[in-house]
Amino acid sequence: MEYQPDKASLLPDAPVSGSAAPAIAPDFAKMPDGLVPAVIQDAATGVVLMLGYMDAAALEQTRSSGLVTFFSRSKQRLWTKGESSGHVLRLRSMRLDCDGDALLIRAEPAGPVCHTGADTCWDEPNRPPRFLNELENIIRERRMAPPDSSYTAWLLAEGTAKMAQKVGEEAIETVIEALGNDREKLLNETADLLYHLLVLLESKDVRLEAVEEVLRKRHLK
Repeated sequence: MEYQPDKASLLPDAPVSGSAAPAIAPDFAKMPDGLVPAVIQDAATGVVLMLGYMDAAALEQTRSSGLVTFFSRSKQRLWTKGESSGHVLRLRSMRLDCDGDALLIRAEPAGPVCHTGADTCWDEPNRPPRFLNELENIIRERRMAPPDSSYTAWLLAEGTAKMAQKVGEEAIETVIEALGNDREKLLNETADLLYHLLVLLESKDVRLEAVEEVLRKRHLK
């Protein structure tokens, strides 16, 4: 069986607005000016896009319209991001911090977020995380799935011996292709090897970041 990711699992949360939006209640009275900071994060990539401020009215308009709205301290009024440029922020989810005085808002940007034309207000590119990390999370989800639901779930249910065997087989096939001149075959065999290795690591509760830490420590010696 060949691994095929479930594309639905790669999609960000669906947009929320109105009654579907979370009814969170920041402690506006706790802040001297009645404004709470709102960190805006790209729902798909995880990149932090900007920082704004909301009062109760801005939060309610964000919830009801599905478009992220702030209280503009310079304009002294409600301001929906993108109202002039069209680069709106479509609400995906909202979370309140542990003290109840800061918001984390995940949104889908319709274009560059900064007025300078940059992707973010820190002039950083808005790029998705490396897919290996995303794949690792997908494999973790499959661990609890029925074995007949996907190749990954089946392989995890087969046990360590089967997973180790597959890693060995894919490693040999990768070596064979490395000795040849077909770049496409080498890429495919390398992808198979990395995927099966990630499945084996998941079965042992080993995350990529733990392996990266070993490599980092070796580099620093």
